[in-house]
Amino acid sequence: MREGTAPLIRRQDYAPPAFWIREVDLCFDLDGAKTLVVSKMTIERNVAQPAQPLRLHGEGLSLLRVMADGLSVSFRHEADGSLVIDNPPTAERFTLEIRNTCCPDKNTQLSGLYTSGSGLFTQCEAEGFRRITYFLDRPDVMAVFTVMLRADKARFPVLLANGNLVEQGDLTQGGAGRHYAKWHDPYPKPCYLFALVAGKLSVRRQPVRTRSGKEHLLEIYVRREDLGKTEHAMNSLVASVVWDEARFNLPLDLDRFMVVAVSDFNMGAMENKGLNIFNTKFVLASPATATDDDYLGIESVVAHEYFHNWTGNRITCRDWFQLSLKEGLTVFRDQEFSMDMAGTASARAVKRIADVKTLRERQFPEDAGSMAHPVRPDAYVEIDNFYTPTIYEKGAEVVRMMHTLVGREGFTRGMALYFERHDGQAVTCDDFAQAIADANPGSALASRLDAFKRWYGQAGTPQLSARGRYDAPSRSYTLGFEQHGRAVAGQPTPQPWVIPVSLGLVGRDGQAMVLRLEDEAPTGATERVLVVDERRSFFTFVDVPSEPVPSLLRGFSAPVILTEALSTADLGVLLQHDSDPFNRWEAGQRLAANLLHAAIRGDGDGGLDATFLDAMRGVLRHPTLDPAFKALVLQLPDESLLAEQMERFDPQRIHAVREAALAQLARELHADWVWAFEQHGVAGAYTPDPVSAGRRALGNLALRMLCLDAAASGDAVWPGRAYQRVEDAGNMTERLGALTALTHSHAALADAALAHFHARFADDALVVDKWFALQAHMPERADGRSFARVQQLTRHADFTLKNPNRARSLVQAFCAGNPAAFHRTDAAGYRFWADQVIQIDALNPQLAARIARVMDRWSMLDEPYRSGAREAIARVAAREQLSSGVREIVERALQAG
Repeated sequence: MREGTAPLIRRQDYAPPAFWIREVDLCFDLDGAKTLVVSKMTIERNVAQPAQPLRLHGEGLSLLRVMADGLSVSFRHEADGSLVIDNPPTAERFTLEIRNTCCPDKNTQLSGLYTSGSGLFTQCEAEGFRRITYFLDRPDVMAVFTVMLRADKARFPVLLANGNLVEQGDLTQGGAGRHYAKWHDPYPKPCYLFALVAGKLSVRRQPVRTRSGKEHLLEIYVRREDLGKTEHAMNSLVASVVWDEARFNLPLDLDRFMVVAVSDFNMGAMENKGLNIFNTKFVLASPATATDDDYLGIESVVAHEYFHNWTGNRITCRDWFQLSLKEGLTVFRDQEFSMDMAGTASARAVKRIADVKTLRERQFPEDAGSMAHPVRPDAYVEIDNFYTPTIYEKGAEVVRMMHTLVGREGFTRGMALYFERHDGQAVTCDDFAQAIADANPGSALASRLDAFKRWYGQAGTPQLSARGRYDAPSRSYTLGFEQHGRAVAGQPTPQPWVIPVSLGLVGRDGQAMVLRLEDEAPTGATERVLVVDERRSFFTFVDVPSEPVPSLLRGFSAPVILTEALSTADLGVLLQHDSDPFNRWEAGQRLAANLLHAAIRGDGDGGLDATFLDAMRGVLRHPTLDPAFKALVLQLPDESLLAEQMERFDPQRIHAVREAALAQLARELHADWVWAFEQHGVAGAYTPDPVSAGRRALGNLALRMLCLDAAASGDAVWPGRAYQRVEDAGNMTERLGALTALTHSHAALADAALAHFHARFADDALVVDKWFALQAHMPERADGRSFARVQQLTRHADFTLKNPNRARSLVQAFCAGNPAAFHRTDAAGYRFWADQVIQIDALNPQLAARIARVMDRWSMLDEPYRSGAREAIARVAAREQLSSGVREIVERALQAG
C-alpha cells in the first residue's frame, strides 16, 4: 500500500465498542525532550459484544510498559501504530496501566501534544489523542479524566488541564524547582476533548455568578505582552455565559472556565471541556491591531466554543459521521447569539446577510465540487477532511429550518427535551431531530420528520424554481414551485427536500399585501412560511388586489438556489421597498449579477446600465438605511460567486468584466462616494459597536472607490488622503481600509504605504498576517505583477510554512481568494499551488489538505486553464509520499474530471 493510502470508513459499518473506558488517570512528566505519559484506565467489557482482543489506537508513540491489574500482559503492534492485547483479562472490569513517551518538540502536525514557542499545547480533535498515549480514540467512549502534570517550575510555571483544579504545589522528589498540578473533570468525555497546557503565561480573570447564585471563575491565558489585548475576548465570554443560561437555561457547570491562546494552531479554536485552546487570531484584539471584522470574529468564536460546553461536550456525537450534530447546532447557536448582541433589527439583518454570503461563497461550491458530501457523510478516508462548510454552515441552516418550522418557543422546548434525554451521552443527528419533533407534536416538522431528515443524507444544493400567475378577475395569485437536485457521484437521485419558504407579496406601489390562502380564514398577516415538500407544489392566495411582486425565501429561510422569473423592474421594486432586508440586498445582488453575466457572455452593450446606477445611488444616499447595509448592497458580486453561477467559466474574462464594472461604478457615482466618505467618519474613541462599524465600513468602501477612480483619472488627491490615513488613522479598521484602497487600485503610493505598515507592526504576528493577505489579494493586472509579488513574498524573512496562520495568509489567500492572478493561461498559478501543497504536506498534512481543496472545482474551468489545473493535480497525486488526507482530495478531484 502506497504511503498516504488509508481504508475507506463507512457509516453503515459503525458498531459499538467492545470495551468502554470509564475512568482514566493520566500523569505527565513534561521536562524532558520526550514527554513521559503514564495512563491508568478502568476498562469495562461491553457484554453486548462478543469477546475479542483489546485494540487501543496509537500513533508515533514509544511504548515502555503495559500492565493489566498489576500484571504484565503480552501485546503486539499493528501497522498503523495501534496496540493490540489479544488476551485481555476476562473480568468484566479491569485496570490497564500503560507507560509511553511522545515527542512534542518534533510534532509539526500540531495534532496531539506539541510545542509552540516555549510552551506545550494539545489539539486532540479528531484523532490527536492517540499521538499522546494509547486509548480507544473514538467519540462514543466517554471517560472521567483525572490529570497530574509535573514540570520544571521556571520553564512551565502554568500547568493546566480540563476540569477543576484539585491541588497544586512543589514536588519534593525528582529534583529541585519542580512543581505539580492535579486536575479532575467530573463529567465523562471522549478523549478528543482532552487538553493540556504548560508554559509561561499571564492570565486575565473575571468572576461571574450564574442564576443559581454559584460563583465561577473565567480565565484567559496569553503571553504576558498580549494581556492588554484580551478585554474584548473576556467580555465576549461573559456575554456568552449569560446568553446561554438566559436563552436555553444552560449554565456554566465547572468551577472555572479557561481559554488559552496559542499562535501555532490548525483551526480557529477547540472546545476542550473547561480548557478551550484558541488560535490567537480569535482572542487578541486592540483598536490599533484589530479590525471591526476581527472583533466580530472573536465574539463569534468565543461564543461558539463556549456553547460547545453543552452542545458537543455534555452531549457529543456517537461517531464522526455525526459531526454536524455538534458543529451545525453550535454554529446556529453562535449565529443567534451574534444577532442578539447586534441589537437592532438592521444590525441583525447585516449579520444574517454576512452568514449567507459565507455559505454561498464556501459551501455552495463545495456542494458542486469533487468533495461534495451530505451533512452526515456516508464515508471518509480522513476525518479531518470533513471539517467543512457543509458540516458547519449548511448544518447550521438545517437547524435553522427546524427552528423555522417549530418556532422560537418550540425550538426551546425541543432543546430542553434533547438534554433531558441525552445529557452525558454520545448520540446521533437523528436523536436531535427526534427530540425537536417530539417536543412539537403538531408542527410541520413532526409531520414530515422522515422527509426532513433527507437534509442530513443527501448531498448537493437543492434547486428551487418559482413562478407566479395573477388572475385579475378572481383576484387570486398562484405560486408554483418545482425542486430538483444535482446527482452527486456515489449517491442515488435525491428525493424531494422539505423546504420552508418564508415569503411576502409586495405591491408595485411598495405596500405589503395581506396573505390568505384559499380555504383559510383571514389573519391579516403580511408574511408567512410555506412548506414545499414535493417536486411540484402550488399555493393560491386570494383577495390579492393587484399583480404582486413575490418576495421569496425571506431571511434566506432554506439553503437552496432560487430561480424565479423576476424582471428588472420587479427586482427594482424589491430593492426599493421590500420590508425584508435580506431580500432587499438580494435584489441588488441579482440586478448586478444579471448585468455582469450578460457582459461576460458578450450580450448587449455590457457594463452597468443607468437604471442600476441610479438604484445604487439611491441606496447610497438613502436617509434612513443602515450604513453597514448600504456597504453590503453597494458591493458587486465577487468573481468566485459569478463563476459558480456558470457551467463553465473563464476566470480572466470574469475578472476583466467585474473590474470594468467597478471602475464604472466608481466613476459614475464619484460625487456620491465623496459625500459618503466625508459624512461617515466616526468621532471619539474607537468602539466596535455595530453603528460605528457600519459607518467605517461605508467610509472604507467609499475611499476604495475614490482611489479606483483616481487610478483612471490620474487624480492624486484621494490616493494622498488614503496614504495619510495609513500613517495616522486611530484604529486598524480605517488604517487597513486605506491601505486596501491603495493596493487594490495599484496606486503609486501603495508600495510605500505597505513598507510603512510593515515597519510599524513588524513585531505583531497577527498584523503581519494581514500585510501578507492584503498583497495576496491584490487584483491582477496584465503584467502579472500580483502573482510575481506573491512568489517573492514566499521568500520574505517573515514568511514560514510552519505557522498555519502565516501559510494561510499568503498561500491560501492567494490560491483561493485571487482568481485572476491564480488562474493563469500559462498554468504558473497551478504549479505554485502544487509546490506549496507538497511542501506543507511534509510538515502539516491537515493544513496541506485545506489548501489542496482550492482545486475542487477545476473541471468547470474553460481551456486552457482546465488542462493546466489537471496536470498540477495529477502531479501531486502521483507522489509516493503523500498524506492520506491530501491523497483523498486530489484523487477525488481527478475522478471528477
